[in-house]
Amino acid sequence: QVTGVLDDCTCDVETIDAFNNYKLFPRLKELLESDYFRYYKVNLQKPCPFWDDNSHCGMRDCAVQPCPSDEVPDGIRSASYKYSEEANNLAEECEEAKRLGAVDDSLSTETRRAVLQWAQHDDSSDSFCEADDIHSPDAEYVDLLLNPERYTGYKGPDAWKIWNSIYEENCFKPQNVKRPLASDRGESFIYLTKWVRRVCVEKRAFYRLISGLHASINIHLSARYLLQDTWSEQKWGPNVTEFQQRFDEVLTRGEGPRRLKNLYFLYLIELRALSKVLPFFERPGFQLFTGNKSQDAEMKHLLLEILHLAKSFPLHFDENSFFAGNKKEAAKLKEEFRLHFKNISRIMDCVGCFKCRLWGKLQTQGLGTALKILFSENLIEKIPESGPSYGFQLTRQEIVALFNAFGR
Repeated sequence: QVTGVLDDCTCDVETIDAFNNYKLFPRLKELLESDYFRYYKVNLQKPCPFWDDNSHCGMRDCAVQPCPSDEVPDGIRSASYKYSEEANNLAEECEEAKRLGAVDDSLSTETRRAVLQWAQHDDSSDSFCEADDIHSPDAEYVDLLLNPERYTGYKGPDAWKIWNSIYEENCFKPQNVKRPLASDRGESFIYLTKWVRRVCVEKRAFYRLISGLHASINIHLSARYLLQDTWSEQKWGPNVTEFQQRFDEVLTRGEGPRRLKNLYFLYLIELRALSKVLPFFERPGFQLFTGNKSQDAEMKHLLLEILHLAKSFPLHFDENSFFAGNKKEAAKLKEEFRLHFKNISRIMDCVGCFKCRLWGKLQTQGLGTALKILFSENLIEKIPESGPSYGFQLTRQEIVALFNAFGR
């Protein structure tokens, strides 16, 4: 049911599908499996800055359901006593959540050595600025291939609190519109999309990017769902019912297809950013440094191939429609845009499931990097062919996040 032209664009769904599935994604998948792009440094220990977060099990990698130790008696875990069915279920859910949501932080000795080299290389290179948070003792490298984005059991009030905060506080919503919190299927967001159609293109685009990100995450947990869990094996695969609850036109009262179109819109914005940032990566001095020279050269060649391909896309989103009016008003709106987005990235530190937090932080940083690129076009055009790029820089963190978010 998702076909035809996308709102605010000259592009259509079919053109994107053909371009992505047959040309771009196979190359991108290969790039994201390389050493440079599979390791992402992240601090999963930062406290939630907006509310007291009691959704943790009190253990470092317990991911999901609220199960404070004082509420779950030890006897339930040891199964030496019989408690109510509800209490037993809570304990089981907590154990399941801890197992599914735990982040695998094992790195090989060889990788750890390479990681130290990356840090030294980034610090000594004029091409990269220091990324926030990277030097915190709590920040650590995570292998994204060992920690795929999939169902973790993170659901219910805690998950909805995150998304409500994002939509409520950060989508330029007028004060007189009521809070959207309601059922798990999110029919209550319908009023918001009706309001969105009446606002300026920039505010509408901001909402659609957040909605597209939400759709992307929901698709991944529906596509890699825990279908079977026995002592001998775990079977992961598509859960059609879960997908329909979020995207079926009838079940979502017409919202589902719109959410999916917003995912295509997000894709177009990030694709446009890739096409614009080509001069930064084309410089001879830029390398995807891992210490393996032949692999680094091969991956840079593949990276440039992907960026040239992105540039060749025939129906790019025209970002010139953004902030094109009165200069003073445009500057004010652009700053609002930036601050709203910064706030969303901070909300990711409130996600109770560590694996969800990992992918949430990575994808918001990736989208934030795409917006940074689109808002820096003049600086990118002035990048010298050789020597440092003082006007516009991307850190390794931003590069890894940008391409992995687009891969999602």
